[in-house]
Amino acid sequence: MELTRIWLTLLALTAATTALAFVPGPAAAAALLAVAFLKARAILGGFLHLGRGSGWRAAFTVPLAIWLALVWGLHVI
Repeated sequence: MELTRIWLTLLALTAATTALAFVPGPAAAAALLAVAFLKARAILGGFLHLGRGSGWRAAFTVPLAIWLALVWGLHVI
């Protein structure tokens, strides 16, 4: 049942990505990157089961958050 919940979450986040794709501006870009971050966390925690190991999810999501912040910063420039 947990995988079904994660799959439905990914479907909802994909719908949000599609809806945000037509909105211009840096705020929409930040929202798109936030949705991408949430998708990555859902995949890492749900399908790859990194949430069960101590520190593994943080080891992947902290660099991901830094990378997405850098991408957003480049978009704003």
